[in-house]
Amino acid sequence: MTLPSEAYRPEDYRPNVGAAIFNAQGQIWLGKRFGEDGPYAWQCAQGGIDDGEDFYEAALRELWEETGIRKDKLTLLGRIEEWLYYDFTEEARLNRRKREHKGQRQRWFAFRYHGDGSDIDLCAHGEQEFSDWKWADLKTIHESVVPFKRGVYERLIAEFADFANPMT
Repeated sequence: MTLPSEAYRPEDYRPNVGAAIFNAQGQIWLGKRFGEDGPYAWQCAQGGIDDGEDFYEAALRELWEETGIRKDKLTLLGRIEEWLYYDFTEEARLNRRKREHKGQRQRWFAFRYHGDGSDIDLCAHGEQEFSDWKWADLKTIHESVVPFKRGVYERLIAEFADFANPMT
């Protein structure tokens, strides 16, 4: 879901940023959520926005915390201006951190990564979000994420398609 219906109240959704990282070959970075197995364990880096934090700065902070990638290895390619929404499943809402929210509303950014992967450190921040990572074809990422996030990822495929081309 990308836009809320009249029944949706923004305050019911945790404000969040997402970051799509593209390498020089036009592939997108996906992380395997720590402790998860199965075909739907992958996603882009994402996380909450601190009070008073700028969206762009939040995206850079989340990227460093979750991937170890520093901003000097990134170039901003684009962003999606409006909030993208998704609802948590009942099972996900039972997670202690998500109880007070129906889901998340996200601002998404696309970055070009200028590195060879050796600087990616899933333990950079201490609290590990991902157990593994890979480069993937943008057109197929919606097949790897949990079903309740698929609408957002389908929007990423459409909005960020131009960034999935190899650099020349």
